Amino acid sequence: MSRKIFSQRKFPTPPVAKLIGFRLIQARKGKAICEMQAGEKHVNTIGTVHGGILCDLSDAAMGFAFLSLLPVHQVGVTTEFRINFLAPAHPGDRLKATAKTLSRGKSLYYVECEVRNGRKRLVAKTSCTCKVINKRKC
Repeated sequence: MSRKIFSQRKFPTPPVAKLIGFRLIQARKGKAICEMQAGEKHVNTIGTVHGGILCDLSDAAMGFAFLSLLPVHQVGVTTEFRINFLAPAHPGDRLKATAKTLSRGKSLYYVECEVRNGRKRLVAKTSCTCKVINKRKC
């Protein structure tokens, strides 16, 4: 049985996006793209972009990809998150997180994401498992 894809869902800007400085570029059909300009406020003690920033950026992209497949009466939560840091990101880098939903079950979805810098170098690879929750049960 095929499932309808809800590509017209509207996504409000989450407060964390304003705090960190990322924006949603696209979210539809199980895919999403978020971008941000890394700055001095995003660095760790050695001068590279803090890993937590990369986690937030990729988590948001994966969340939007997941939610783009759900009807409006359903939401979801991340139940598991994994990240591999592959190269340093630096202040001034334009970071792009591209997420894709790879598996859809009745209530669990598996999503992967790549974070690349402006030179298209792979900075981080992430994955997560998301669980569908009906809004009325939240």
